[in-house]
Amino acid sequence: MSRGQHFRPLRARPTELMALLALLLTLQGCASLSPDAGMAEVQALAREHLGETAQLARHGAGPVEQAELARRVAELLAQPLSAESAVQLALLNNRGLQAAMQGLGIADAERVQASRLPNPGFSIARLRRGDEREIERGLSFELGHWLALPWTRPLEARRFAARQRELAQQVLQLAAATRKAFYTAVAAEQGALYLRDVAKAAEAGAELGRRMVRAGNWTALEQARERGFHAEALLRLARAETASLAARERLNRHLGLWGEQTAYRLPDRLPELPEQALDGQDLEQRGMRSRLDLQAARLELEARARGLGLSRASRFVNLLELGVQRNSSNEAGRQSGYEIGIEIPLFDSGDARLARAEALYLQSVHLAAQQALEARSELREAYQAYRSAHDIARHYREEIVPTARLVSEEKLLRYNGMFISVFELLADARAQIASVHGSIEAQRDFWLAEADLQLALVGRPTLTGPGPSEAGSASAAGPAH
Repeated sequence: MSRGQHFRPLRARPTELMALLALLLTLQGCASLSPDAGMAEVQALAREHLGETAQLARHGAGPVEQAELARRVAELLAQPLSAESAVQLALLNNRGLQAAMQGLGIADAERVQASRLPNPGFSIARLRRGDEREIERGLSFELGHWLALPWTRPLEARRFAARQRELAQQVLQLAAATRKAFYTAVAAEQGALYLRDVAKAAEAGAELGRRMVRAGNWTALEQARERGFHAEALLRLARAETASLAARERLNRHLGLWGEQTAYRLPDRLPELPEQALDGQDLEQRGMRSRLDLQAARLELEARARGLGLSRASRFVNLLELGVQRNSSNEAGRQSGYEIGIEIPLFDSGDARLARAEALYLQSVHLAAQQALEARSELREAYQAYRSAHDIARHYREEIVPTARLVSEEKLLRYNGMFISVFELLADARAQIASVHGSIEAQRDFWLAEADLQLALVGRPTLTGPGPSEAGSASAAGPAH
């Protein structure tokens, strides 16, 4: 085979090819995995909103770190839980949160993968024609991805930053849910403890009724009323104990506890109300600046905008390859050179990809606007619920409960002076149950509303509806006499 029968590609100097290869390798080295999968930013956001003591479980922790984590969990469980220690337990021990943290590692790997050049292709062929032996060697690079890196890398970086804020929002949502579960569990145990005392008092009233009937001082109707109140008190106590167990189990799920770990101690009472409610001035402005879901939406919108620019830039050229060849033959001199391959937009002009990118971008614009609108509404609703719960709980503390206690004391004085009967005294004691039970529920509802408000300032809350205070208080009063 003669030299003229061979295709002679354009020649490239070895130094030029080596420079091109060095450039590609340099670009490849720019994208690398984060040492902690990006958890440092999430930890910083968590501490900014939860306090410096908030600590997350370490990403990919080994046996030593796991042992330290178990020691820290045991240390927290050894003391009566507070709202803060319950939140810390959840951040360290909740497996759902740890799974979400691994999701950030997945997002980090996807970011790096999208920012790296595809591997070069190497081909070798051995051809034979008669006595001729020809060997073809080729090294090819897909340059389309390389040319798109100025758009791809910032796009993926913004998407990863959005995932970080989404994970931080999950951390804050778990913290708020744990606080609400904690306050609900404490209120349920406090209510059950109070109803145990009520049941004991009702039992004493029923026994008094039996003695009064035997002495001829009470009618059978009056005795039946006391027996009925005792029976209802036992029923309310059974329901309260069931509700207390259910509330404790909900808290266990947030804390990631099981077995002997669930024997932790809760406070006997809910925290006292703050004297002054939080000021709602500039609440919307503060929330719009600090809400992580809005920050994530803005980053996603920026990523969509860059994706749209990439689609426009690569609409007609979606495949560009550079190949380096070196051929040798036993009958001719060596050949070396390069070839460029480009996709011809004959059937696919890229208009569908561009239309999809434009639709995704506009979709992100509308979603971000809707999120901002909903965030403002959620902030207003959360603050209104917070102020209302504070006013109601304060009214119970300063008006209803003290008034009921005063009435009870006056009735006791009248009974001691033999101005009223024991039946009237017992009826008043039953009426006081409603005010105490309602006060516990109102105090619980305030702390739930406070947790919702704090979350609404940094992320999307799960707003708690009106509590069952009125219905619960009415049922606690027992039958009218």
